[in-house]
Amino acid sequence: MCDWQDFDNRATFARLQLSQAKGERLPPFVLLAEPGLSAAEQRICSETWMQGRLAAAAECRTKLAFQFAPWGGCRTKIRLGYLSNDFHDHATVLLLVEALEAHDDTRFELHAYSYGKDDGKQMRPRLRRVFDQFNDIGQLSDEEAARAIHRDGIDILIDLKGFTRETRTSILALRPAPVQVNYLGYPGTLGPGLCDYIITDDFCTPAGAARDFSESFATLPHSYQPPGSRDPIVLAPSRAATGLPEEGFVFCCFNQAYKFTPAIFDVWCRLLQCVPGSVLWLLATDEAEGNLRSEAWKRGVDASRLIFAGELPHAEHLGRLQLADLVLDTAPYGAHTTASDALWACVPVITCPGATFPSRVAGSLLRAAGLPEMVVEDQDDYFELAFALATDTDRLGELRRTLAGNRLSAPLFDVKAYSLALESLYAMMWERFRLGLPPAAVRASAIV
Repeated sequence: MCDWQDFDNRATFARLQLSQAKGERLPPFVLLAEPGLSAAEQRICSETWMQGRLAAAAECRTKLAFQFAPWGGCRTKIRLGYLSNDFHDHATVLLLVEALEAHDDTRFELHAYSYGKDDGKQMRPRLRRVFDQFNDIGQLSDEEAARAIHRDGIDILIDLKGFTRETRTSILALRPAPVQVNYLGYPGTLGPGLCDYIITDDFCTPAGAARDFSESFATLPHSYQPPGSRDPIVLAPSRAATGLPEEGFVFCCFNQAYKFTPAIFDVWCRLLQCVPGSVLWLLATDEAEGNLRSEAWKRGVDASRLIFAGELPHAEHLGRLQLADLVLDTAPYGAHTTASDALWACVPVITCPGATFPSRVAGSLLRAAGLPEMVVEDQDDYFELAFALATDTDRLGELRRTLAGNRLSAPLFDVKAYSLALESLYAMMWERFRLGLPPAAVRASAIV
């Protein structure tokens, strides 16, 4: 809602909850967007959140007593099971679908375990075509779902939800597969007992970050985020059709409003003050719009310079994104899909990464897209670079031309190379299990 009246006390409250062992009431996802909280504290929160839940699952897990043995002989493909309630028109699937379609079907067999709705849009049938088997487990209990996954002989179960909305980590707690992986949906640790690996990259989780994760790192060579569902870039609509003024610089942030903080909004309003005629283009949100307009007035900015964009189908959204001049990232929970969408539409993104996974994703994407200069050290640099680009059309135009040229060659947009690297990680995970070795860090080489 961007109601920031008590904002400065939130981190203190969260720490108090953790110190008093009340973390089981503090959802880990909430802490990802909380300024001032470290990755170590995020791990403590995940562990505390799951402690009682794992204990509750222990009796059922003991009863199930799943056994696993490395297969051989008649079976030659590694069976991958993807677990999610987002197998429809959702940001996670928009990122993942083309990587799934590029899988080597001579080496891997894909199974979906869906407990979410069918929204009736085109993505669901597309996913049904890409998976060898699409299983709707929405009506099954956790025990029944775990039995189904085990019965199908899934070798590696890949969770796409983590601690996000409508998750069923309780299925993971029953350990229905010999290898379990935290991937894409949640940029942080799930704590011990759920997943053996987390898929990441060296920028999102730099040296020393391993101590803040219970999972072993499975490291991709560029960005951990898939290249995404790359719809064709359609002709941009008119500015008037989107509610934008006919003239003036367009700063843009289509991140969800829960990622906004007073500190980053201070910077945005300062930019609006320093760049005459500029506007800030945000994603429409009934809950937050009024508060954001009030916050703009408090900072001396005419609230009419905040323009709110409604929801559109993905292809149309990519078309309108071309009207943005510069995308401004949030912190400490930054842009993920919204950043990759902007880069595909050839709109530069500026980000200031922190020390936690969710704060570093946009930086990872920019490096993989060939624009490392858009990753800055602090908020002063963030403002200075954004202001410089807003007042130097030649420099901004060169960045856009660089992005346009990189769309055919940069690692961020290479679906085939990404899929090959991801498959190599899965193969290494499975080989360690086959040899009777415990999970350990694995690393994929760059595919040339």
